[in-house]
Amino acid sequence: MENTGQAAAPAAGETRGFEAEVKQLLHLMIHSLYSNREIFLRELVSNASDAADRLRFEAVSEPALLDGDGELRITVEVDAGGRSITVCDNGIGMSREEAVRQLGTIARSGTGEFLQRLSGEQKKDANLIGQFGVGFYSSFIVADRVEVLSRRAGLPAEQGVLWSSDGQGEFTVAPAVVPGRGTRVTLHLREDAAEFAEPERVRSLIRKYSDHIAFPVRLASAPGEEPETVNEAQALWTRPRSEIADDEYRGFYRHIAHDFEDPLCWSHNRVEGRREYTSLLYIPACAPWDLWSRNASRGLKLYVRRVFIMDHVDQFLPLYLRFVRGILDSGDLTLNVSRELLQQDPLVDTIRGALTRRVLDMLERLAVDEPERYQVFWHEFGRVIKEGPAEDPGNREKIAGLLRFSSTASDEETRSLRDYLAARPEGQECIWYLAADSLAGARSSPHLEAFRKAGIEVLLLHDQIDEWLVGHLQSYDNVEFRDVRRGELDLGPAGEDKSDDGAGATPPEGLLDRLKAQYGERVETVRTTPRLTESPACLALGEHDLGRQLRRMMAASGQALPPVRPVLEVNPGHALIQQLASEQDEARFADLAELLLDQATLADGGDLVDPAQFVARLNRVLLTRTGTAG
Repeated sequence: MENTGQAAAPAAGETRGFEAEVKQLLHLMIHSLYSNREIFLRELVSNASDAADRLRFEAVSEPALLDGDGELRITVEVDAGGRSITVCDNGIGMSREEAVRQLGTIARSGTGEFLQRLSGEQKKDANLIGQFGVGFYSSFIVADRVEVLSRRAGLPAEQGVLWSSDGQGEFTVAPAVVPGRGTRVTLHLREDAAEFAEPERVRSLIRKYSDHIAFPVRLASAPGEEPETVNEAQALWTRPRSEIADDEYRGFYRHIAHDFEDPLCWSHNRVEGRREYTSLLYIPACAPWDLWSRNASRGLKLYVRRVFIMDHVDQFLPLYLRFVRGILDSGDLTLNVSRELLQQDPLVDTIRGALTRRVLDMLERLAVDEPERYQVFWHEFGRVIKEGPAEDPGNREKIAGLLRFSSTASDEETRSLRDYLAARPEGQECIWYLAADSLAGARSSPHLEAFRKAGIEVLLLHDQIDEWLVGHLQSYDNVEFRDVRRGELDLGPAGEDKSDDGAGATPPEGLLDRLKAQYGERVETVRTTPRLTESPACLALGEHDLGRQLRRMMAASGQALPPVRPVLEVNPGHALIQQLASEQDEARFADLAELLLDQATLADGGDLVDPAQFVARLNRVLLTRTGTAG
C-alpha cells in the first residue's frame, strides 16, 4: 500500500539550512509562479509517478522491493477543514540521506548559470523554472509548511524519515517509523490557497494535468473516505492516436518536459513487424536554458514493454536534435538494458535512424504547413540544426531544406534554400553567399554592390558557424555554394551590362604596380574588379583561403592558422582611385594608398594592425584637403 503511516515523535531531529541556491530559487519561484499556482499539484503527482516508475524498474532485478504489493498507485487526500492537501505514493521512497540530498540541495550542474538566467520577468522565469526540474519546491507557492514522510523500498519501517520546512531558509529531518514504502507529501495551505483543499477543485486539476499518468491517481475527498480513481490510468502512448485529444498530448508533454509552454508539434508512431517500438516525439516551443551546456540532460525517456528503464537516453537521436523531448517504448530490448549495452546494440542504430528521419519529416511538415510557427522553431533552435550536416551526412539534404538564412531579398524574412533557387535568374549556376560578423555588416559590405545592380540575391551568413556549415553542405539540390568574396568574380549573363559605371574602366597606367609596391607582402596582388560600383576597393580571398569566420573559430580553439594574404581589388572608375593615379607626391600617395587598404580591411570586418597609425594618417590627409596642413 502507499505510504499512509504517521511519523513518530521527531526524536534526534536535525535542523539544516538550505543551499544558497535553493533559497534564491524558492524566492524567485514563489514570486514568478504566483499567478499559476495550480501547477504545484501537477509537479507533485509527476514526482510520484516517477517514484513509481523507478520502483517498477528496480523490482525487475530485485522483486523483493515490492514486498507483496505490486499495484503501484498515487493518492491525493484533501482536508478542507484542516486546510491541507496530501500527495502520497507507494513508489521507491527515500532514505534519510536521499531526503536531505534531494529536498535540501540542487545537485545539478549549471545551477549558477540557471539562476543568472532568471530575470524577474514572470512568464520567462516560469518557463525556465519548469525546465530546471525542481517541481517539489513549487509546494511553497501555496503552502506555509510542507512535511514529507518517506521510507525507501527495502528498508525496515524504523528507517523512515520525516522532512519538514516552512520554506524560509531551513528544514528539519528526523527519524520516523513508516509502515509502508513510498512518500507522503503534506502541504499545510496558506489562507489564500484554501481552494486547493476543495475536492472538486483538486479533481479538475488532476484531470487537467495528470490524466495521462500511467498509474491510478486516486482522490480521497475527506479524511477517512475511500479514494476513487480520477485519471485514465493508461500510458498515453499505448492508446490509438485517434482516441487521444490534442490537449492530452500537450498535457503529457508538460509532464515529461517540465515545460510551462505547449509544444510546437509532435509525432506519435507505432512500428510493428520485424522491429516493434512506439515513439512519441515533441518539438518544444522554447529552447531549454541549458541547450548549450555539455553536461545538460538530453534524450528520451526509455521504456521496455511499458516498464520505465531510464531518463535522458541520448543514444536514439543525434546531438543536433538534442532539444527533442519524448518517450520510446521498445518491445525488443531487454528489461535489464543499460547505457553501456545500448551503445553496443545494433537495434539502437536502426531505431536511431528511423527516429531521426521522423523528427526531420515533422519539422519539414511544420515548415510547409505552418511557416510562422516554423519561424518560432528556427529562432529557438536554428543554430543547433546547423550542426546537422557535419554530424549526419546521410541526412544532409533533408537538413539543408530546413535551414533558413537572411538574404539581400528581404530586410525582415529569412529564406529557405528552396526559395532561393526558385527565385534565381536564368543562367545563375550557384548559390551566392557572404559571411560576415553581423547582419548589419553583411548588408553594408561593398562585395554586394555588383550583385544588387544585377538583381542577384545573396545569402547573408552572420552566425559564427555559418561558414563552417557551408563547408560541410557544399551544395544543395546539386547547386554549389559560392562565396562572393572568393576568387575573381563572374556573374554570368546577369552581370554583363555595366556600361553606366566605372567598374570596367581601364586602370590608370602603372597604378596597380605602384600600389603593389607600396603594400609589399601584405597583399597577394592588386587588381581591378567588377564587384564594385560605388566603393573604391575591397579585399578578396583566394580560392582555397580560409574565411574570417573559420579563422576565428580555429584561433579560439588554439589551432595554428595558415598565413593568408588577401587580394586588394580596386574600382578604376572611382574618384579616389583616379586621385591616387594622379598623385605625384610620394608621401601623400603612401598615405592615400594605406588608407585605401585600411578602409577595405574595415569594410571586410577585419582588424587594423595599428589603429593609432590609421588615425594619424587620416588626420594628415584631412588637413591637407582643407588646406591647413602644417
